[in-house]
Amino acid sequence: MPNAAVELLEIEPEIIQVTMQDKTHKNAFSKELTDGLMEAFARIKKSSVYKAVILTGYGHYFASGGTQEGLLRIQQGITKFTEDRMYSLALECDIPVISAMQGHGIGGGFVMGLFSDFVILSKESVYTANFMKYGFTPGMGATFIVPQKLGASLGHEMLLNGGHYRGGDLEKRGVPFPVLPRQEVLGYAQELARELAEKPRNSLITLKRHLVTPFREQLPAVIEKELIMHDQTFHDDEVKKRITTMYGV
Repeated sequence: MPNAAVELLEIEPEIIQVTMQDKTHKNAFSKELTDGLMEAFARIKKSSVYKAVILTGYGHYFASGGTQEGLLRIQQGITKFTEDRMYSLALECDIPVISAMQGHGIGGGFVMGLFSDFVILSKESVYTANFMKYGFTPGMGATFIVPQKLGASLGHEMLLNGGHYRGGDLEKRGVPFPVLPRQEVLGYAQELARELAEKPRNSLITLKRHLVTPFREQLPAVIEKELIMHDQTFHDDEVKKRITTMYGV
C-alpha cells in the first residue's frame, strides 16, 4: 500500500496484519490514517484467501480517536462522524478481526477496537471513552458497543465520566478480554489468528455473520440517536473551548 500511515503485512498466507502507524498524529484519525484503514479493509474484502485480520498500532499507541481539527470541524457543524464508516470496519469485515490493542486506545480509537471479534489489551496502556471530557456525548456507536463488550455497569461508568483506565485496572474490574504485558499482546494475537486459520474460511465467514448480525442490525439506530445527541451537545461554546484547551492533555 502507498499509504505510509497504515501497513498491510501478510503474516502467513491466510493471516493479514493491519498496522496503524501514523506517528505524526499518534494514530489519531487523520485523513492519512482514515484513508489507509478504508483502503486496507477494502483490499481484505476483495481477497478470497484470508481467514483472520489482526488490527494493531505502533509503540505505545493503538488508536487515539479524533484529531483536534476533526473534532472542531464537527463542533462547527462542517462534518459528522458518519462521514465514513471507519469505526465499524472490523464489524463489517467478513472474516474475524482481532484487535491487538498493545497501546493506548483513546475515544473513538478505543471504540473502533471494541468492534472487533476479539480484543486483547495491554496492562500498561490507557483505555478511555473520553468523549464527555470535552463535553459532548459519545459517538461512533460507543453508547452501544462499550456497554455491550464491557458490561452495563463499567460501560456506563466509562461513558459518563470519560475517565482513563489502565489495562491492569480493567483486568481487576473483570473485563472479558485477555490483558497482557504490552510486549506479549501481538504475539498472543498472532497465535489466536493461527488457531482461526485452521478452520475452513467459509465456516468462519458463516459463523461470524450469524454472531454479529444483531450488532449490524442495531447499530444504524444507535448512530442515529447519537447524532441527535450531538446536535444537542456538540455545538456548545464550552465544547469548543474544551477541545481547544484540553485536547491531548
